[in-house]
Amino acid sequence: MAEELVGIIGGTGLGDALQSQIANVEFHDLDTPFGKPSDKIMVGRFGDRRIAFLNRHGQGHRLMPSQVPYAANIFAMKTLGVRAVIASGAVGSLREQIAPGNLVIVDQLIDKTFRREGTFFSKYGTVHCEMAQPTCSRLGKALLSAAANLDVTTHAAGTYVCMEGPQFSTRAESLMHRVWGGDLIGMTAMPEAKLAREAQICYALIALVSDFDCWRTDEHKADGKDKKTLLEEIIGNLKTATDNCLQLIRAVLNSDDELIDQNCPCRHSLDLAVWTDQSHIDPYYKAKLDILFE
Repeated sequence: MAEELVGIIGGTGLGDALQSQIANVEFHDLDTPFGKPSDKIMVGRFGDRRIAFLNRHGQGHRLMPSQVPYAANIFAMKTLGVRAVIASGAVGSLREQIAPGNLVIVDQLIDKTFRREGTFFSKYGTVHCEMAQPTCSRLGKALLSAAANLDVTTHAAGTYVCMEGPQFSTRAESLMHRVWGGDLIGMTAMPEAKLAREAQICYALIALVSDFDCWRTDEHKADGKDKKTLLEEIIGNLKTATDNCLQLIRAVLNSDDELIDQNCPCRHSLDLAVWTDQSHIDPYYKAKLDILFE
C-alpha cells in the first residue's frame, strides 16, 4: 500500500512553524487545469508521516478570500497523492461560549459565497455530490482524540457560516447568522470543502477564533480603547489560536490514528454522483479530470 500523504492547508505562520520541524522538504510548483495553486506546495516528513502543506493566501497573504484558487489548490493536492486534508482558518465567534483563542472542529457549513467557482465539473457534465455532512467525521474524531491530551480549549462541533467578504459583517447580518444557527463566521471554508468532496478527499477543518463577531456590543469601548489597540488584541488572539492549532496538528500527526481510510464514505463520494450519460461527456475533459475519480 502507498504511504499516506496528509494535506495541511493554512496560513503563512502555520507553514513557517511546520517547516522548521519537517525533514526532507521539497517544494512542488504545480499547474492544473484550473490554473496554479496559491503557492508552491511543501512536501516533507513529519515524524512517521509525510505531509503536504499549502499556504492558502499565498506568500505575504496577498490573496483575498475571493481570489484564492480553491479548485487549483485541491486539484494540486489530489495530483500529489493527498487523500486527506486538515485545513485551518481564522473565524469570528457567534457564540458567547466560543472565546477568542479557542479551536473548533467544524462539522457543519453554510455557504453564502457567490463569486467563486464551486465545482470541478462545469464543463464535464452534471455531478451531484452528497454534502449533508460536509466535513469528514472520521478525521474530526481523530482531531478530537488528539485534542483531549492538550491544554487547549477545543470545541467538538460548530456551524461555520462562510461569507464572501472581503468586508466583515454588518451587525444585522451577524445577528441573522446567529438566528440561522451559525457558531462561527469566516471567509475561506467554501468552496474548499465542496471541492475536497468532489475530489474524494477526506476534509477536516480547525477553526481558529480571533474575536467575537459584531453581534456582541463592543465591550471595549467603555475602557476607552482605540481601534489600533483592539486590532492588536485580535492579532494576539489569532496568534494564540494559531499556536494552539499547531499543537493540535502536531498531536494528530504523532498519533497512531489512521488519517486516511480507503473505506471512508468521503473516498467514494463520486460513486453515484455523475448523472450525465458517459456518451455525452467530452473525452477531453474526462481525461483532464480523471485524477478526481481515483
